[in-house]
Amino acid sequence: MTVTKHLAISGRVQGVGFRFYMERKARELGLAGWVRNRRDGSVESVIQGSPQAVDAMITWAQRGPASAVVSEVKISDGEGEFGRFEVRPTGRASRDPAGRPGWNVIPRSRRP
Repeated sequence: MTVTKHLAISGRVQGVGFRFYMERKARELGLAGWVRNRRDGSVESVIQGSPQAVDAMITWAQRGPASAVVSEVKISDGEGEFGRFEVRPTGRASRDPAGRPGWNVIPRSRRP
């Protein structure tokens, strides 16, 4: 059985290596999915794998690496099929017309 979860991680989570430590931990646990910074200062991730591995990653994300200070991890059901775990470019939060959360990547050419 495969589980997919979306994580929105807040606190001091950028500039502390959070994405790269998360990528390492995901590979240790055999998870697929992705992680990226968001323009609001949070980190966003989708993780996919066995229920035990997903639970272990959620537990890790609630602490993060030693230099992070995690204040909140919002967890919701995720979607998609992933073959590996990767670090993605910075994204920004947006909403679709129905009000459901969605995330758009900001092209490098449009970044400040």
